[in-house]
Amino acid sequence: MIKLADQPTIQLTRDQIEFYHNEGYLVLDKLVDEDEVDRMREVYDRLFESQAGRNNGGFFDLGSRDEGDKPALPQMMNPSRYAPEIEQFTFRAAAAQIARQLQGPLSYFRQDLAICKPPGSKAHTPWHQDAGYNDPAFDYDNINFWVPLQPATLENGCLQFIPKSHLQKDILPHHRMNHDPKIEAIECEQVDLDKAVACPLPPGGCTIHHARTLHYAGPNSTDQPRRAYILEFEVPPHKRDKPQDFPWNHGRDTRRIRTYSTFSAKLSNKLFNLRKNAGKWFGAK
Repeated sequence: MIKLADQPTIQLTRDQIEFYHNEGYLVLDKLVDEDEVDRMREVYDRLFESQAGRNNGGFFDLGSRDEGDKPALPQMMNPSRYAPEIEQFTFRAAAAQIARQLQGPLSYFRQDLAICKPPGSKAHTPWHQDAGYNDPAFDYDNINFWVPLQPATLENGCLQFIPKSHLQKDILPHHRMNHDPKIEAIECEQVDLDKAVACPLPPGGCTIHHARTLHYAGPNSTDQPRRAYILEFEVPPHKRDKPQDFPWNHGRDTRRIRTYSTFSAKLSNKLFNLRKNAGKWFGAK
């Protein structure tokens, strides 16, 4: 538990809040201190080295069929599940404070995740809207904080955004990357690349984007890993009068889905979700 005296104090300006709501993203040069980044990087590298969560579907290859032991674009869901000390860092407290300023008092931490691009990786994260992974019967106003643990540059895959792409309520057409149902990543079919804005960052800075904002990250052409730690915050979604259809989510046959279906994974994930939701049910923030 972070002591009150150690709680971060980050107050957005009116212009920053307006920019986020108008453009669908925001860039902050500092979310956490350098020493926090160093501590997180040590934990992060340990988790990816051990592929924590592989046996329950929490670790997978986002950008390929995930058939080998060395993913091209490794992603980990809920790294704090495997390294509880992450909850003692100030990343979540700092992000939660900002999320409430952007989402209001009902803002609530949903999950954390991590995506690592190995040195020299040619894998890119396709243009997509995060809400395209969600239930098409609802409108989501979730936000994501994307925090690099080293400088994020065009060379190693910093985030890029299409401004104002969040303003349309309907999710744009997507498909599974390479039109392959065995790949986890989805890719948008309608992107005006002339509008793309790249957002390089120092370590411990962050981008913040809406669940409907189109975004992308390129390959890592450097000789060092590109580590990104991500925190997602939610508010209650709104049920749509008419549900959309997300055909790209039908017929998935990924390694992650097959792992999820095993008895041991189902039991492990159910227990984890019960523990995670208990905080929400009893009012913990």
